Amino acid sequence: MLLAIKNVLNENQLKVIRTLLKNAEFVDGKLSAGKEAKQVKNNQELAQQSPLHDQLNQMLMPALLNHPEYQAFAFPLKVATPFYARYTQGMTYGFHVDDPIMGPMNGRYRTDISTTVFLNDEYEGGELAIKTSYGVQRLSLNAGDAVVYPSTSLHQVDPISSGERLVAVIWAQSMIKDPQKRELLYELGQARNILIDERAQSDETAHVSNVYANLVRRWSEL
Repeated sequence: MLLAIKNVLNENQLKVIRTLLKNAEFVDGKLSAGKEAKQVKNNQELAQQSPLHDQLNQMLMPALLNHPEYQAFAFPLKVATPFYARYTQGMTYGFHVDDPIMGPMNGRYRTDISTTVFLNDEYEGGELAIKTSYGVQRLSLNAGDAVVYPSTSLHQVDPISSGERLVAVIWAQSMIKDPQKRELLYELGQARNILIDERAQSDETAHVSNVYANLVRRWSEL
């Protein structure tokens, strides 16, 4: 299951982020790729030593991590700082699966959840193509929107035909390792929220809320 989240970033935040990235130092994206990904990766990423990371992260990370939809879907436990990627005409990132373990030796984390935050939308092509049990789903969302999906998914960025594509990519280790259990909890949590809004004092609401809480307790890894 994948989830599109609207308006993670507002227009003012996007304007500042794009201004910072306009003259930033970008390097070959292959420098951060694993052995398999290097074969299909053709993009650029903000240099790891760039002083802009702190400013960018201070805007992006709270907006994403505090978003109720992200919290309800991802159950984040450990969240890595973003990679800021740029694709220009002809660039692409062929089908691949994200590395299962990332981070430095003193801060390793399992990649359960991948997130792409779209920082602009003035380009053609460049759809994020994700293979699911229902076939390949292609997404090109509005600037400020995000898509969240299991890191186990085979996915690619289609070639850019014109313009420049800017995105932030974030990985997280979830408290709920199993993606099917995360999906069930997300759907149950949505139903629970509706019941709380419409029938807060009912026995049915209390029962559903109790089941939800106990499933989170049973399935979480802390």
